[in-house]
Amino acid sequence: MSESEETAVEPALPRQRRLVTAVPGPRSLALHERKDAAVSSGVGTMLPVYAVRAGGGVLLDVDGNALIDLGSGIAVTTVGNAHPRVAAAVAQQASAFTHTCFMVTPYEGYVALCEALARLTPGDHDKRSALFNSGAEAVENAVKIARSHTRRQAVAVFDHAYHGRTNLTMAMTAKSMPYKQGFGPFAAEVYRAPMSYPFRDGLDGPAAAARAIDVLNQQVGAANLAAVVIEPIQGEGGFVVPAPGFLPALAEWCTANGVVFVADEVQTGFARTGAMFACEHEGVVPDLVATAKGIAGGLPLAAVTGRAEIMNAPHASGLGGTYGGNPVACAAALAVIETIEADGLVARAQAVGAQMLDRLRARQARDPRLGDVRGRGAMIAVELVDPTTRAPDAALTKQVAAAAHAQGVILLSCGTWSNVLRFLPPLDISDALLADAFDVLDAVLDQVPVPTA
Repeated sequence: MSESEETAVEPALPRQRRLVTAVPGPRSLALHERKDAAVSSGVGTMLPVYAVRAGGGVLLDVDGNALIDLGSGIAVTTVGNAHPRVAAAVAQQASAFTHTCFMVTPYEGYVALCEALARLTPGDHDKRSALFNSGAEAVENAVKIARSHTRRQAVAVFDHAYHGRTNLTMAMTAKSMPYKQGFGPFAAEVYRAPMSYPFRDGLDGPAAAARAIDVLNQQVGAANLAAVVIEPIQGEGGFVVPAPGFLPALAEWCTANGVVFVADEVQTGFARTGAMFACEHEGVVPDLVATAKGIAGGLPLAAVTGRAEIMNAPHASGLGGTYGGNPVACAAALAVIETIEADGLVARAQAVGAQMLDRLRARQARDPRLGDVRGRGAMIAVELVDPTTRAPDAALTKQVAAAAHAQGVILLSCGTWSNVLRFLPPLDISDALLADAFDVLDAVLDQVPVPTA
């Protein structure tokens, strides 16, 4: 009998941070040795604590440590890990059937989810959807659809962008290490324009948009562009929030030039930013919206939703995939949507974000290393810098994240220069847990002296 079989009784899940061993503990370290012997070293692990349960903003590891979760599996478990509605929907669907392939014998869950996406995504125009497995697949299929509709080839993306790890989406992603290094050659006809980055460029939205549009006009040509693909708030690139007016100006230019405007809402979608979709903050209505991550509470699912005439452009059977829109994942997604609406999670994301911003801005007022505090809803970040030069401080970011991990707070970093701490708590986290996590962050920063000029 294996150790897991001997300890099959489900452990209780604390609702507070609790450390009973060092992090990682001995059982996690033993499992990590097994991981190193069985899993490709190309699959990295940020924090080698091995989970046994999670929920309510807490992750319980095999050593009995209860850690505060400020990552949500990279914005996936937005409604909460193992949410009762989602777990019940998954169990019910799994007991009925787990797969038929929608392209062979379809089922209602796929249709119902596409109906919900048409209702929820920005705009009241006629819409269609197609379902896939991952964010990268959604983005790649959005490009396919845009090319089919426009009969053009070029695709424009932006500095600091992250769109995935397939060959095409690696070409669309800006940062080389670790996403692209050594994996080329990449797909052709992908062009990059400057992003609005208020902390770094000092431009207002219209000026930043004019700069990007000039690059697209001069270096690509609007007549050659099938799509402009942009994250309304950049994810891996550092939670960069473009200046007001940037997104609307781009969208207007796309419409005027017959270019498909694609919003990559993979990380920002489904209540994460204090709106159902981040585009709503500026009233932008994309032609196509790519979603994944928070859509299904942890099950693999993604979608492209958009204008019917664009979505219907590909030939029959030109879109699809064996697992796309798996019935269990569709059931989970419908339960996620029900939970967001029934439990008022858009408003909860706003409240969570306000609490995090209050703490970070209070810290920023007395700590010049916090160069920029930004974000919307429960998608907040702080950019750590040299207090004199504003140069990115990746070393401090790494040090702070590691110290927070050791104290039982799961904290993620990101950014082109690896100097951004990002906060993505599940929306069922308590105010008390959030306060405890930011107390830990304050204590960690207090332990690292501020350099003097």
